[in-house]
Amino acid sequence: MRKEWKVQIIYTQIDRTANNIPVFKPFYFNYEPSEYIYPASTVKLPVALLALQRLNEMKFPGIDRNTAMVTDAEYSKQTPVYNDPTTSDGKPSIAQYIRKILLVSDNDAYNRLYEFLGQEYINSQLARLGYTSAEIVHRLEVFLTPDENRHTNPVRFIGPAGNVIFTQPMKFNEKTFPPRNDFIGTAHYKNGELVNQPLNFSAKNKLSLDDLTGILKSVLFPETLPEKQRFGLTADDYAFVRKYMSQFPSETRTPEYDTATNWDAYAKFLLYGTEKGKLPKNIRIFNKIGDAYGCLTDAAYIVDLDRNIEFMLSARIYCNRDGVLNDDKYDYDAIGFPFMKQLGKTVYDFEVKRSRPVKPDLSKFKIVYEK
Repeated sequence: MRKEWKVQIIYTQIDRTANNIPVFKPFYFNYEPSEYIYPASTVKLPVALLALQRLNEMKFPGIDRNTAMVTDAEYSKQTPVYNDPTTSDGKPSIAQYIRKILLVSDNDAYNRLYEFLGQEYINSQLARLGYTSAEIVHRLEVFLTPDENRHTNPVRFIGPAGNVIFTQPMKFNEKTFPPRNDFIGTAHYKNGELVNQPLNFSAKNKLSLDDLTGILKSVLFPETLPEKQRFGLTADDYAFVRKYMSQFPSETRTPEYDTATNWDAYAKFLLYGTEKGKLPKNIRIFNKIGDAYGCLTDAAYIVDLDRNIEFMLSARIYCNRDGVLNDDKYDYDAIGFPFMKQLGKTVYDFEVKRSRPVKPDLSKFKIVYEK
């Protein structure tokens, strides 16, 4: 059964020193770095962080995450963005894209940050930071050729008076990636026809569960990493990311979400699965989820501010009993979401009972939300 579902789990206990410094003790279950599982939307987290880093590197007067950024189109199948009806001024910005990514895992928001950064920057920076499994090579929900994904749109930053502050031309990644041999399933549909062969993922995004967990840890506990392994973020950047990573859609003013379709646990698989309705506000989950092709992932830091407990939990499961891909018959509801919910609850219940040598000071994670 374990082999069929390709379950991978990383559970990290966190204890604190007398000075409140976190000490991590990770436990791995069935973790095989060489076994490919499609990362889906989890790749949005490092791209969001790199977008903030890139803004800090630019050091261009008048440009920050709230500056209006329009996206132009110059190459095959590229699409432009000139406005965003979800913002107060109707203008797209990197800040709003990141909010959408962290709150409801918006695909277009990720695509626009991918285009702002360019394929070469994303991958060279993740390699520099030590996330060697990462290979982020395509947009999501739009089907483009590898060449089209190597080309990323030109963008312009616009000032309050409508003036162009900065223009970034279209980028092209000339660097090649090492050949891969990543396949999933036993059969797949292509153009409506069943092909009795595994689906080739060798040209698709890649990110190991361990690296995803490390990226999440770098957002929450950057002080525990050497400076050369940290994203180039300011204290305000970190606070911004933590806020929207843990805020519920029902607590959000902009974008304003219909909680019938974007409920509080919409992007919180661990502990809650598909549970709808209001969630307890003393439990906060800082996480990033992903689901596609039957591959379900959640990497989370879970904190109970009333009980003073904290832990990290990352998990993946392949929910596709028939082995056929692109048939829209995946076992998310029957297997995946119940597994994530029960796993989160089991570890949470254990953490409630686990003794800690020092009571943690979790005030850093007591955040004022929009509602």
